[in-house]
Amino acid sequence: MVAQGAAAEGSKGPLKPFKDELFSAQTRIETRDGGDYEVVDYQEMRDINGRDEEPERRVKRAWVDLSPRSAQADETLNLASGPLAVTRVGKGEGAAFTVIFIHGRDGDRRLGSNDWRFGGNFNRLKNLVVKNGGVYYAPTIRRFDANGVRQVADLIAAARSASGGKPVILSCASMGSFLCWGITREAATVRDLKGMLVMGGAPDPDFPKSAFHEAGLPLWFTHGSADKVYKADDQAAIYAQLHAKGYPVRFTLFNTGSHGTPVRMTDWRRVLNWLLTR
Repeated sequence: MVAQGAAAEGSKGPLKPFKDELFSAQTRIETRDGGDYEVVDYQEMRDINGRDEEPERRVKRAWVDLSPRSAQADETLNLASGPLAVTRVGKGEGAAFTVIFIHGRDGDRRLGSNDWRFGGNFNRLKNLVVKNGGVYYAPTIRRFDANGVRQVADLIAAARSASGGKPVILSCASMGSFLCWGITREAATVRDLKGMLVMGGAPDPDFPKSAFHEAGLPLWFTHGSADKVYKADDQAAIYAQLHAKGYPVRFTLFNTGSHGTPVRMTDWRRVLNWLLTR
């Protein structure tokens, strides 16, 4: 059952529904801050074992639509910082919006383009992008330092240029959040962004000093309550600090969820619609 208010909220924005009856069927068991902070009911037996044909490896067929593969390509982009391997899904030129996903440690572009893992959540993202005239990039980033930040910055600039200045959303998972936080300090790159999503990421206490914060761009955190890599309480404390000052920020906590839960459970349509309309 979709939580009261969640389905209606998810419809507010430019992205048309895609399998909302499956992916958006999440029950909020606690909300505060006018709904900006929420705790979502997550159950491993239902949300992994009941959803997957082969737990954590292959989702059931009903959750997947492979039609975006006709608009998918593995490419090497020649950027100022050097060649960058990406999987692109959607329009290479003239996209209505861009979504970029940065993987964590030991990942590569295959993680963000896998149709069958993570409960089919990346397949849903592909469908949302293609069916709404956008483009999605899943790059391979080898270093989580200044060099990696430069690669991401160049990809953002290239995507915005190719779309004719349309909105760019940056999303990062786990250690990839180090690159998100690095990007927030790049004033020129921040001007090319519309908003950001951080999934199970490391906290950045200095974020309020960043160019991204100064620009007031929207930010959404999703996190598992039982994350043993980056503690949910640490990220929630930053959310609370930002929210108390009226910053456009939201926080979704998956009750009992682990480090990888946000990648599986984040409701892409709801998040993107919010980020795109702030």
